[in-house]
Amino acid sequence: MYNADLSYNTPFQKGKLVPGLFEAFCICRFTDDAKEFILTNTKINVLSRLALLIVAIVWGSSLVVVSETTDFFKPNFLLGLRFSIACFLLCPVFYKKLKLIDKGYLINGGIVGFFLFIAYSSQTFGVTTAGGLPGRSAFLSASYCVIVPFLGWLVNRIRPDRYNASAAVLCILGIGLVSFKDLVLSSSVGITLGDLYALLSGLLFASHIVSITRLSKRKDPILMTIIQFGSAAIFSWLVTLIFEDNSAIVWSYSSIGSVLYLAAICTGLALLLQNIGQKHTDASSAAIILGLESIFGIIFSVIFKGETLDVYSVFGFILIFIAIIISETKLSFLKKEKA
Repeated sequence: MYNADLSYNTPFQKGKLVPGLFEAFCICRFTDDAKEFILTNTKINVLSRLALLIVAIVWGSSLVVVSETTDFFKPNFLLGLRFSIACFLLCPVFYKKLKLIDKGYLINGGIVGFFLFIAYSSQTFGVTTAGGLPGRSAFLSASYCVIVPFLGWLVNRIRPDRYNASAAVLCILGIGLVSFKDLVLSSSVGITLGDLYALLSGLLFASHIVSITRLSKRKDPILMTIIQFGSAAIFSWLVTLIFEDNSAIVWSYSSIGSVLYLAAICTGLALLLQNIGQKHTDASSAAIILGLESIFGIIFSVIFKGETLDVYSVFGFILIFIAIIISETKLSFLKKEKA
């Protein structure tokens, strides 16, 4: 990169015109390189956030599919299938990268994979086994939107600014409105064990997001994703073999199709995009964007399951949208208008 510091005696000061023109050219070239660097970084940031948005859309669609597959498979058996298939799909595609795997990848990927497994397992167990109610569980699990900025502060020493904090609060309020109907219907039910599992899963999903940001630095996101899937699959199979009775598994075209969609799209593609997107996105912004999952979940439920869209959901959508605007822009457009 060219040096733009003119504090020393430059050729201009010595009256040497030709070298001075060369110095001026270097400064202009530096400016052009800087502009190109800024434009490239901006493009990367936009694409990274687009990748996370796609993840939120895909995860929203998975809520409809998962609700139909829990009748066929035990929770951890289903997770074992999802992570195993996703891992086996990625390995042949990126086989040339596998030789780069070392101890650092295995440790970091294993830790991230553990958080991934235990977060999914806690959420699913809370709804299917521990008496959790879907609406309340979805709301409590989404608490990661609020937890991530402060957990990131604790782990990465990155203090959340007022915009991140206010966006997180608005996001969780919006998700609460989206889940309002289910929350009201279940208001007569006291705190259940399922609610505690859902709240735990919110903390674990936050840990997963922060661990990606912390442990994926200077690591290939594709390799991290593959190891993450492999380790999560191992944990899932161990738990299902020890604690679950899988004698009543139902294999049909419908159940197999659902598993393949969950494994290839909702797990393989989505988590690969999440790892790539988070490499160039701070954890707080990533959590807000991923929180859109609840909105897309409602939209897919309206389209495919005939659910009605109430006024609370609309206001919830608006609050979450405002949260994203605050998180991503820091309200800079208002500052420009005042200036």
